[in-house]
Amino acid sequence: MRPPSDNAPHAPATGLREQAETLAEALPPLVAEAEHVARTVAQGLHGRRRAGTGETFWQYRRFREGDTAASVDWRHSARTRHLYVREKEWEAAESVWIWRDGSASMDYASDFAPCRKRDRATVLALALSSLLVQGGENIAPLGSGAQPSTGRTAFHRMAHAMLDRREDTALESLPPPQHLPRYAQIVLIGDFLSPAEEIAARIRSYASEGIKGHLIQVLDPAEEDLPFSGRTEFEGIEEETRLMVGRAESLRSAYHKRLATHRSHIEEAVQRLNFTFATHRTDRPPHHALLALYGALSGALDAVQPPRAGG
Repeated sequence: MRPPSDNAPHAPATGLREQAETLAEALPPLVAEAEHVARTVAQGLHGRRRAGTGETFWQYRRFREGDTAASVDWRHSARTRHLYVREKEWEAAESVWIWRDGSASMDYASDFAPCRKRDRATVLALALSSLLVQGGENIAPLGSGAQPSTGRTAFHRMAHAMLDRREDTALESLPPPQHLPRYAQIVLIGDFLSPAEEIAARIRSYASEGIKGHLIQVLDPAEEDLPFSGRTEFEGIEEETRLMVGRAESLRSAYHKRLATHRSHIEEAVQRLNFTFATHRTDRPPHHALLALYGALSGALDAVQPPRAGG
């Protein structure tokens, strides 16, 4: 975060924006690819900028770059050493929280794939972030503790969260539990190979607070097709397990059935909770997945009605 302009109240600088920009510059390929994908999809979309605020109070938050003097709650700020903005629930509901699976299984890339699952999921997350800030939406990385914001600073914060491995919870394959405002949207991007019951339980915890969400399962083509033949050794990524198989092709039919059953259980869970679920292979272009995700997200945002006072 940079200090506010001369005509805005003074707020302490944190250097977060500079850290995000430095990290984004150090790893330009993924950021550049994400913005290229976003530009390609944006050509077929019309810009959207949401309007309208509700009266239901949600929380106080610290003043940040882009806030105006009129947005400061001076009475509350006078009781502290910092400037605070009074945030209303509908203003928070316009925001989108995005999570990308940072677990070890996302580092997998077979010889049939052009990239790791982690890289493709990162590109999708950053490309979506770019589209959303172009449309005036507020975004935040889920689980980071950051407050939602828009503009290039918000995009750089997202890049920081996605590209800095120190921010990944290495053993956590599920999105973190986090209290969010009612009517907010979450986007969850990962391989979702954890037990379906655990995935459903985590999604249910969000839905119980009125949150709507969208899941994209990103898999390597080898995980989709199991194309191996002959004597093959399978090695676990997150668990130290090995399996030697004399004829790998003999497992293909049973594997496909198990994967289909796993997906079916996830789909049933998300449908009951009014979430959406889509799949994406890393050997396919990311544009179609991003367009479908943005369409689902935009429709969900447009369907939300501002809460009335006291509601």
